[in-house]
Parts: sequence; structure tokens; C-alpha cells
Amino acid sequence: MNLLGQSPIFVEALRLLHRFARHDVPVLIQGETGTGKELASRLVHYQSARAERPFIPVNCGALPESLIENELFGHERGAYTDARTATQGLVSLADGGTLFLDEVDALSPKAQVVLLRFMQDQSYRPIGCARDRRANVRVITAANRNLEDLVREGGFRLDLLFRVKVLSVDLPPLRDRRGDIRLLAQHFLDECVRRQSQIAKRFHPETIAWMERHDWPGNVRELENFVQRQCLLSDGEEVRYPTARAALPADPTVLAGYKAARAAALAHFDRGFLTALLARAGGNVTHAAREAGKERRSLGRMLKKYGIRPHDFRLRA
Repeated sequence: MNLLGQSPIFVEALRLLHRFARHDVPVLIQGETGTGKELASRLVHYQSARAERPFIPVNCGALPESLIENELFGHERGAYTDARTATQGLVSLADGGTLFLDEVDALSPKAQVVLLRFMQDQSYRPIGCARDRRANVRVITAANRNLEDLVREGGFRLDLLFRVKVLSVDLPPLRDRRGDIRLLAQHFLDECVRRQSQIAKRFHPETIAWMERHDWPGNVRELENFVQRQCLLSDGEEVRYPTARAALPADPTVLAGYKAARAAALAHFDRGFLTALLARAGGNVTHAAREAGKERRSLGRMLKKYGIRPHDFRLRA
């Protein structure tokens, strides 16, 4: 994923990020999954005065509540059973640099209290330690959900919101910057060709038109995965999607009557729908069936009918 784009809404977000880099205060980056929040946080870090110091990313959604203090602040030797050596926490590792807390909206109430206590004066106490320590850390947080809405719902502390949201920016979803889709898709295609040592490739105009119509609920990350998959599955120089297309005559009157024309049209639709569905699901039939609102067995019969193999849509290294 790259922070590339020319649409006005995205250019404005980039302008704010560059400006934030000059101010050594907490930053909150909000946006849907796949919009590039970690990339944005790295931009702020590496253009700041802390660029030569560590950038430590933390996925808050993956931190068990029972281990939050240990992960962030570390522990002393003998602090608990099997603690044979002292261990630095992530805060200590980020000293002088930036601590990036992704999915901060996923923190439990207890974990929010732990984070609030640290952000008040940047002091902390490793587990088993008798005295407080301090860390000079810039905290950048990211959230998939709007934290102000979560505060109103009782899912996030208002005092913590004030601490993390000194400066903030919302990254726009890809559907709001459709003019950037072609630019991003070509960049990802060129990157895939370079990494996989393949021949130069280009998109068929119908593929570009399809990409610019699609809503991309997974945003730039979904677009990147889609382009990489199509790049690997395309044998020639031209990337065409859907990869399996029905041979439907331009004029259905050449077919032997209405029933045949209707059957061919339905088959054309089914193939296009199924290939698009499997591409979004990465070849996972269970996920595809759930998205389509069909039983897995029923979807499997349709795939078999049209000779569409889920394996062909699974991303291979």
C-alpha cells in the first residue's frame, strides 16, 4: 500500500499529515480499514524530528487485556512465575521515537485506563518495579471507528479522547476518491510485475472501468490484493477481469430464439458474478457464500456447473 493520490480530499489529508509532522504532539488518524492509517503514521514519524529514533507499531486489537501492562511497560525479574529475566516493554523500546497504537478503539475499559495513566505525564511502572520510569514518546493512535461516536455510546473514555486527539485527520475511503483508482491500480500492477519478474502488463479498458465502478469496501488494501491476484493469474500482457468470460454474441437475435438468448445471458451474468465474488473472497468459498447470502453447498454446485475453480483465486506467493 502507498499514500498515492491526486483527488482533492486525499491531497488535503496528506497536507495535514505533513503539517502534523512538525508538531511534537499526539495525533489521531481515523478511517476505515485499508485506508492506510499505519502508512500515514509512518509519514508523520519519518518527517518529524524523531525520524532517527524507533517507530514501534502496536495492534491494540491483538493485545489480551491481561497482558496489556506487560506488553506496554515490561516487567522486572521475578515479577511473576517464570519471569526469569527483566523484559522491556514497547514504551521503553519506543523511547525517543514514536509509539503507534493501531485499533485503539478496540481497547478494553481497563486497557484505556492504563493508556490514559501513561499519557498524562509519560510515566509508567514495569510490573514488579518499585518506582516509576519515564519515556519520551510521541503517541500516534489510529481507529477504524469514530471515537467521538464511541464516547457517546459509552465505549471509549472522553478523557482519553482528549489525550490522543490533539491533532487529528480522517483518511477518506477509496469510494470517495475514485479518480485515484486507476493511478493506484497501475502502481500496484507495476510493483507486482517487478517483484515477480514478469513481463510488463497493462489493464484492459473494461477492467479499468470495472475497478472505477466498484465500491472497494476493503479500500486501498483490497485494491492492492485484487491487482496482485489478477497480475499473477493473467498469462498474457493484458490484465482482463473477470478472467472467465462467456462467449455472448453482441446480437442475441443470432441465437436460436428467446430461450437460448435468455439462457446465454444468464450464464454470462452468473460467470461474471461468481468470478467477482470469488476474487473478493480470495477463493474462500465459505466467505463467498456468506457474502452472496447463499448456502455453501449451493454455491459450490454453481461453481462446478461453470467450471470455476476457487483455487485459481487464492493468492499464491
